[in-house]
Amino acid sequence: MAIAGAFDSTGRRCTRLLLAALAGWSCAWQSAIAQSKKGAAPAVSAEEILKRADVVRFPQEGFEVGVDIRTSVNGDLKSEGVYKILSKGNENTLVLTLQPASERGQILLMKGRDLWVFLPRVSQPVRLSLAQRFVGQVSNGDLARANFVGDYTPKLVATETVGDESLYVLELTAVDRGVTYQRVRYWVRQGNFWPYKAEFFSLSGRLLKTCRYEDFRRLGGVMRPTKLLMVDAINQGEESRLEYSEMKLRELPDRIFTKDYLKRLQ
Repeated sequence: MAIAGAFDSTGRRCTRLLLAALAGWSCAWQSAIAQSKKGAAPAVSAEEILKRADVVRFPQEGFEVGVDIRTSVNGDLKSEGVYKILSKGNENTLVLTLQPASERGQILLMKGRDLWVFLPRVSQPVRLSLAQRFVGQVSNGDLARANFVGDYTPKLVATETVGDESLYVLELTAVDRGVTYQRVRYWVRQGNFWPYKAEFFSLSGRLLKTCRYEDFRRLGGVMRPTKLLMVDAINQGEESRLEYSEMKLRELPDRIFTKDYLKRLQ
């Protein structure tokens, strides 16, 4: 009898332990399902997401590309300009104005985060900031220093689903006050790291403008956004559309990204 009772007691303890283990496993499974519905934390880091999205937007090697910028207010075209960009990495860029004719010959030179404009018939270059407006909703830095890596510290703050698009949401904080924007909220597609949308903020936290990356086509051998729509968040109805074309990879000598070289061209 005592032996039978001992076995019975041991069996009940084993049953309770098994039930407790099953309950714990069930809770963990339900938690995993709930987490997957919310969007499980991705294995990729914020730094990797930002780096791969930058590679989609522009080559890391030397290249040239044409860009047409149209600015409109409430649907009425206010200005149009045609430019050629020569860039080598994220530190050396030239922006040459081709049209309008009244501004032809104007050149922006970026070295690191230093920026100058060379004007026809003006002997000395003029120092500018990346945050100054170039034309319409386009800042100097939007053309001359377009990559985010190196200028911002990224943090993955959320994942979102828009229609059938699964997106990473990054919060980008400026590494110092010399960059184009002090804060950027950046949406990147999870499947291919294509940029989707960006919001740009001032130092005070005010939303300045939004940008949509559109019309992905093969450019410079890679699928890239060929159209950017920048919409003013302060002045309703004002927007600029950038259209990129004819991208070519090029070997660009360092000497062309110097003030002395550009002075000789004037």
